[in-house]
Amino acid sequence: MKNLLILFFGFILTLTSCKTEKKEKNEEKETPKTVFVSFGEKISEDGALTKTEAFEKYNTLQVGDTALVKFATTINNVCKKKGCWMKVPVSDTEEVMVRFKDYGFFMPLDSKGKEVIVEGKAFVKVTPVDELRHYAEDAGKSEEEIAKITEPKKEMAFLAHGVLLK
Repeated sequence: MKNLLILFFGFILTLTSCKTEKKEKNEEKETPKTVFVSFGEKISEDGALTKTEAFEKYNTLQVGDTALVKFATTINNVCKKKGCWMKVPVSDTEEVMVRFKDYGFFMPLDSKGKEVIVEGKAFVKVTPVDELRHYAEDAGKSEEEIAKITEPKKEMAFLAHGVLLK
């Protein structure tokens, strides 16, 4: 009888350990899903260009042209007052000013350095001096730095209707 009980408990322990091992193998196969917080219109991460591909797209645009684009990048800078704009890199030397459709949503003030996917209209424009100074003030630049802005600037811009923040 004693041997029968030992055999029974040994059998139960063997079954339990096999189930645990199998469960661990299943957990290894699962890949964690990237979690994004959505701002503006609902968009997906599917089909997003890299920042390099977005830069190539910008290089085909002239002042006044627009293109619908979705691309992934990181945030270099965000408006320190309200989060009403952000600057994102598209190459090692070029960045894009991103504003938000109808001033309808803002980015968190602490989102600098975080990964984003933006979707909307890419375009090239000439930004007047007063607007450049306004953006410099929003970014927290000194009066001296703002005073150095004396000429309009041709730049890449983006009007986002949706943003995903990682």
